[in-house]
Amino acid sequence: MPMKRLAALLIVLTVQSTWAKPAPWYWWASKIDGARICQQTSPGNGWYRAGGPYRNGHCTDFSAR
Repeated sequence: MPMKRLAALLIVLTVQSTWAKPAPWYWWASKIDGARICQQTSPGNGWYRAGGPYRNGHCTDFSAR
């Protein structure tokens, strides 16, 4: 019985992961010198979100999320 539960759990987790969407990309600007980078997460306290969300790592394909 435990093997059947384990198998069912693995199937459920696999199916749920196929529904996941990739994280959006954002323009981040430095509070110090205004330099801009494209990343999915904040690079730190000295940065603020300057644009987005985008679908790609070039921050060129706008995403309507």
